[in-house]
Formats: sequence, C-alpha cells, structure tokens
Amino acid sequence: MHSPVSRRVGVDETTGLQVRAREVLQALFAAFQALRLYPLENDTVQQTLTELHNVTSRVLDREGDLDFRVAGDFFFLNEVRLRIDLSNYATFGTIAAALKRHGIGAVRIEHGVANTEWAPFLSLLLQRVGSGEPFAAFSQRLARTPVEHLGVRPRTVTVSDEEQREEAKRAYLQTVRVAKEVLTDVRLGKAVNVRKVKRAVQGIVDQVLTNRSSIVGMTTLKEFDEYTFTHSVNVCIFSVVIGQKMQLAKDELYELGLGALLHDIGKMQIDTAILNKPGALTDEEFQQMKRHPREGLLALFAMRGFAEIPYRQMLVAYEHHMKVDLSGYPTPKRSGTPALFSRIVAVADSFDAMTSSRSYRYEPFAADAVLKDMLEDPSRGMDTLVVKAFINVTGVYPVGTLVVLDTMEMGVVAQANPDSERLHQPLVLIISDSQGTTLVEPERIDLAEVDPVTGQPRRTIIKTADPQKYGINVGHYFL
Repeated sequence: MHSPVSRRVGVDETTGLQVRAREVLQALFAAFQALRLYPLENDTVQQTLTELHNVTSRVLDREGDLDFRVAGDFFFLNEVRLRIDLSNYATFGTIAAALKRHGIGAVRIEHGVANTEWAPFLSLLLQRVGSGEPFAAFSQRLARTPVEHLGVRPRTVTVSDEEQREEAKRAYLQTVRVAKEVLTDVRLGKAVNVRKVKRAVQGIVDQVLTNRSSIVGMTTLKEFDEYTFTHSVNVCIFSVVIGQKMQLAKDELYELGLGALLHDIGKMQIDTAILNKPGALTDEEFQQMKRHPREGLLALFAMRGFAEIPYRQMLVAYEHHMKVDLSGYPTPKRSGTPALFSRIVAVADSFDAMTSSRSYRYEPFAADAVLKDMLEDPSRGMDTLVVKAFINVTGVYPVGTLVVLDTMEMGVVAQANPDSERLHQPLVLIISDSQGTTLVEPERIDLAEVDPVTGQPRRTIIKTADPQKYGINVGHYFL
C-alpha cells in the first residue's frame, strides 16, 4: 500500500487539488451513468472506465492515496473542501446520493487501484438498497468482489455544535467582507468582482441548506458601525431561509440570495450624511433616499461580470420598498404585484432593519413584536404568505430573542422548534438562573420538554426582554 503524500498544502496546491478532484468526480460520474444505461461490454462503458482509471491514476501519482468524503452537501478530498458550483451540483449530487443510500460517508482510493476494480465497485453503488443496515450490506458485498484498492467508511451523521458554529461564522464573516468590498467599490466607481460575490452567496446558500440554525444565529452579530454591510448579509440569509421554506430550487435560492445581498446597492449613490443622519430625514432628504431603488437597478444593469443581464436582481433592487398593493416607492408604471423575490426580500429587509440598532434609533424593536406587526398590520404592505413562511422557520420567537421564563430564568433563543405546532416552544440557552446569577456555561434546553408528573411543559416563556437593558450581547452566544 502506498502511503499518502505528507506535505503542507499551500494556496496554489489547494487550487490544483480542487481542479484534479473535480476531474475525478466528473470521470466517476461519467462511468457511473454509462453503467446505469449500458451493459459492461458496451464501448461507451469501457471508454468511461478507462478514462476514470487514467484520471485517478494521475491524481494518485501526485497526491498519494485519496479520501473522498461527503458531509451534508459538501465534497472533501483529503480534507480539502471542493468548490462545486450550483450549476453543476446536480451532476455531483448523483454520486453523493448513491453514497448516502448505501450509508457511505467516504471512499478510500489507494495507490495501485486497477482498471478492473471500478466496474464492480460502481455496479454495487447502482444496486438497490434492501432492508437492514445499508452500509453493512454494501461492505459484505464489496468483500466478495476482487476489489482490493477501493474502501468505504460509514457516514457520520453528527457534527459538533462548535464545528457548525465555526463553519457558519467563517461563511458569515467572509460574506460581510465581500459585501463591504463590493459596496465600497460601487461608491468609488470601481469595477466589482462579481465572481467573488457569487462565491459568497453560494456559501450562504450552502450554510442555510446544511447548517441553518448556526448561520441564522450569525444574524444576531449586529455591529452598529458595520450596519450597512451586515444588514446586506442578514437580508441575504433571511431571504434564502424564506425561499427554502417556500420550496424554491437550489439555483433559485442562489438567484434570490444574490439579489438580497445586492438589494441596497443603490444607496451607494446617496449622500452618506443622509444615510447616517442620527435624526429624522427632512422631506427633501427623504426624496433623495427614495432614489436608491432606481439607482440600484441602474448599477446592476451596468455591472460587468454576469453571464447575462441580472434581471431578477435588478427587480429586487427596484421593488424591495414596494408594498403588495404597489404603494411605497418607487411608483410603478404598471399594475400588478412586485415579483416574488422582491416580496421575500422586502420581508427580510424590514425584519432585519427593525430589529437592529440604527443611527436614528438606538433601541431595536423586539423580534417577536416585529413579526406580529408585519403579519397583522396591513399598512406594512407585506405579503402575508411570505411572513407566515418566515415565522414557520424562525418560530414565534426568532433566534437571538432574549426571553424570561416562568421559572424566572433568562434565556436566549437558539433554534426554532422544528415542529410547526410548537413554534412557541423553541430551543433556548439558559444564561441566568432564577436568582439572576449568570451561568458560566449556558444550559441548552427544549421548551417542549414535558414534566412527566404534571404533564405540563417544564418551562414556559412569559415575556421577551431587551438585551441592552441588561447589558447582554446575545451575539456572543453564537460565536
């Protein structure tokens, strides 16, 4: 057995490994599909198997033994995460789905693998999963084949909370940096790196699909000085969360997230003195502010780097302050309703703005009160179906809400209850006891937990509280 090459992977090497890994995956998919459609003797099958062997051998010669691992929606090769675009994920997803069906979390490809080993291995992947434990059944069948240099490991279905938070934090902070760079470049009239923006949005979509509670927790990191940039990222996260609940396809979530991240790009053409004014705007200043949707549309139309004109994102920038009855601003030239993406971003935008400290409003509104107002007050002009979808995901008490329990303990909402019938009973981090003493280590509890003696919930929320009045930064509990 040839041992893996031991070396520190630098930036250039990592990029090269990304390319080589995608080549192996593409060859693997081609052979997999060919075997699915044709018998082993078919020329197409033989050609794809030969190509797979040649590609894999080249990579093995350079890298040593290979570990392909699937975790959630991500592929890893020798612990390097592969960047897989949304447009081609369906292709690679076929391989991931086959591995998951058989309970396989990783495939070990050892130096010396023979061309003849691939066909029996892929044929086993194509077999239907029977009753019983799928990984054990696959392993037993694999042991009866002549395959010697291809091994499998079972899926690991648990990831620590700390690992999830770290992954979410990296994605969040990277996207904030990208938002800051993009909006600053627009203000200065410089060219925007659209590719970098797309990658950042893809990272947010990945996090929402695989690590939703952690990435939503990042929206509690509301830094006043960075509001313009964190607001854009928060609106992106909330919009994708809503879109997922409304069962949008993954490529649609990407389009939605891109529009949400860039929804306020037109504000870069507004005087900063107006944007950061601590008091109420004059009528003239408000008229200036109302220009930003139109400026946003024009900025996106002029932006270079898109494969085609970003019509959906332009509509989001133009319509996100329109109400469902087309009041609000700007005044449209035709009848109808704002586009779905615009209605989603309007909800996400309003929620984050109202629950954040602003230059003209130091104390934010309570998240549960904001959701109630958005749902019940017609003058807000929100699409009630979109608001309901948002509530179904966030719960009645959104992540980051400071709550007081009937035990007089105080807690921070960490995650919505996945049961739609128990949205008022989220998962909570207890941060202080009934005497008001701060706990060294917060205790994670489920408010749906029932006392077996009384048959009633052990704890119940009696009210929400303003973290600032207690000197609590709820964002620290999500770092």
